[in-house]
Amino acid sequence: MVKDRRVGEWVDALASKAPVPGGGGASALGGALGAALGQMVVHLTIGKKRYADVEEEMEKNLTELNRLGEEFLRLADRDGEVFAPLAEAYSMPSETREQREEKERVMEERLLAASQVPLEMMEKALLVINILEFLGEKGSRMAISDVGVAAQFAKAALTGAAMNVYINTKAMKNREKAEELNRKAEWLIEDGKQRGDAVYEKVLEQLRH
Repeated sequence: MVKDRRVGEWVDALASKAPVPGGGGASALGGALGAALGQMVVHLTIGKKRYADVEEEMEKNLTELNRLGEEFLRLADRDGEVFAPLAEAYSMPSETREQREEKERVMEERLLAASQVPLEMMEKALLVINILEFLGEKGSRMAISDVGVAAQFAKAALTGAAMNVYINTKAMKNREKAEELNRKAEWLIEDGKQRGDAVYEKVLEQLRH
């Protein structure tokens, strides 16, 4: 599991020629880092008189960010779990009609599973961005730069995961289902990028002035 491995060990595995971890796992880890930075900002805000009026909401966001961080780590593992059977499906025999039909059935099933995992990452990344919008406005000014960094990680998780959605839906025979997944990914990209960039730009403006 990602959570049980040393950072250097996981990075070495990412750098190797092994198929997993790959871009999907890296995207999920980026999301986890964004959620963790958000938690740090909340910890630096709670208990300060200046922010007493938002302490209750900060506590709720802390719980949610912790949950999202755990979800990203789960998805990093899940990404590898769905890739292995998909890779195996590509090498299934296809000499007879029955074999081709079976291969196509299995491929569709596994391509769908491999598309849904990064799509879930994208949804989680947008939830992190939602909280970062609040932290950018109400969180400790001493940690405002960390909000900007977290927004970049969350956006990278979202846009990176989108690549894994598209590479799998592109190979699906069921174009109706593929386009349904693509539309959802496109909406998440448009909304998430715009809002993530807005958080980052607001932070940058505050730091420059």
